[in-house]
This record gives sequence, structure tokens and C-alpha cells, in this order.
Amino acid sequence: MGKSKVLVVGGTGYVGRRIVRASLEEGHETYVLQRPEIGLDIEKLQMLLSFKKQGAHLVEASVSDHQSLVDAVKLVDVVICTMSGVHFRSHNLLMQLKLVEAIKAAGNVKRFLPSEFGMDPALMGHALEPGRVTFDEKMTVRKAIEDANIPFTYISANCFAGYFVGNLSQMGTLLPPRDKVLLYGDGNVKVVYMDEDDVATYTIKTIDDPRTLNKTVYLRPPENILTQRQLIEKWEKLTGSQLDKSSINEQDFLASMKGLDFASQVGVGHFYHIFYEGCLTNSEIGEGGEEASELYPDVKYTRMDEYLKIYL
Repeated sequence: MGKSKVLVVGGTGYVGRRIVRASLEEGHETYVLQRPEIGLDIEKLQMLLSFKKQGAHLVEASVSDHQSLVDAVKLVDVVICTMSGVHFRSHNLLMQLKLVEAIKAAGNVKRFLPSEFGMDPALMGHALEPGRVTFDEKMTVRKAIEDANIPFTYISANCFAGYFVGNLSQMGTLLPPRDKVLLYGDGNVKVVYMDEDDVATYTIKTIDDPRTLNKTVYLRPPENILTQRQLIEKWEKLTGSQLDKSSINEQDFLASMKGLDFASQVGVGHFYHIFYEGCLTNSEIGEGGEEASELYPDVKYTRMDEYLKIYL
């Protein structure tokens, strides 16, 4: 069997551009959706053209034009969607329902990977308002996929290092704190941190793997399962200096949501589930799941002390 042909929807985004690169590197014939809605967004266009230079095919289609989407889907075996689901950027998760309709109509797709790449929404039925909207919408998309009998793989990639590691998991910044750092509770809840390039590498590995068909693949490489304290210790070891630590308890943290804008409230809710509840590590991987680093031990994933060096 040859390698599957891949269509990436949302290929210019934060995760999407990495998926395109990983797909090309693994030798897949790679198509990237070029949407007419791009308008005058020169950065997106130049990124698409750079993909073309690297050997990707650009395929024009619009989410609002069903037939154009069906035609695009018919070119490939695998569709990977990376539309944004974070509220402080653009939040488009339910637009995937149009893509599900096109995949169903095309009838040729061997695997669909919807825009997941975070916490497993199937485990977040209890999530707090308003942040639960992310999980509810992902579950709506999953239901549509499964109702249409479309073969799938769901990727649960946990905490992106760009958003959670360089800043030592502080809210409202992407850079390391200089002198003081806030711990969530005692800072001893286990979290999974992932380099985004590794997320893309693992994702592409799953698409032709029968072991991941109709499964959730959790990215939990053992050396990247760390507490917030352990992450801070790695940074202190690299810098050779100690940060002044203070702690915020669960009640005060949740109370901090009051008066914030919608996107910030979503963020606080998600941080609560990750750093107080331990939602990324408090459940075993069940029958419907696989763990990526066990499936693909050949992937040399980035450890977080290595990742932090760029911030020195």
C-alpha cells in the first residue's frame, strides 16, 4: 500500500502549518485547502505559496460551497482539520459540520481527523461554563462523524508548549516570569506538555495505522508528564536562579473569573481543569484509546528542559 493522500483544512493555522510540514516530510502527497475567504490576508497567502514550493498542492474550495468541498475531498484518502477552537483567536469548530457533510457525500475518505488536539472532550462532560462550549462543540462534531459512519482518529494533544511551557503556565503572557511565579494550588498536579511540532509528527503517523482506526490517540510521552513545580524547577536549573513562588487556591482562582471577558473566562475554566483537577492525567487510557509514544517509540520527542532553552 502506498502512503495516503492528505488534505489539510486550516493549513495556515498554528497547528495546521505544522501538520502540512509533517505530512510532506513523511512523504504523503499533501493538499492544502485554499479558501476564497482569504481576501487580502497576505501572510496566509504567502504561507500557502510556501507550501506549494515545498511540494504541496493548493486546492480551492469554500466551506460555504458544498460541491467545491466534495470535489476537494475526492482528491485524497485522509482529511485533517485544524480549524481553531480557541476563543482568543478565531473559534470555528462547528464549521466542521460542513466538512463532515462533504466527506459523507464524497464517500471515499479512509480517515478523518477533526480539529481536536487538546483535552479529550469525551472526558469533559462536567466542564465549567463558559469554557465547556469548546468540549460540547467538539462532541457535536464527533457525533456527526460517527452518525455518518466516517472512519476517524481523534488526537488528544494536551498542553501546547508554546502556550503553557515558555511562560511556566502563567496566564496572560507567553514569556517566562523574571522574578516571581504563581503556583496553581500546591503546583503538584501532573500535566502533559507537548512541543507542537511533535504533535504534528505523531498525528501524521496515525493516519495509515490500523491500530488507530476509530480510536482516540493520547499524546502522553512519559518524560513530558510533569507537575507545574517540576516545570519551574527545570527553568530554575537552566537559569541558575530561584523564582519567588506564591500560590492561589482553588476558590480564589475560580473567583478570578468574575468580571473577565468571555475568552478569558474560557481560559480560566480550562486552566482550572488542567491544574487543579488534573484532567489530563487523572484517567487511564481505555479500550477506545492508544498512547502515541508507545505506538511510535521511534519519534524522538522534545523534552521540556530542551524546549525551554530557546527562552534563555
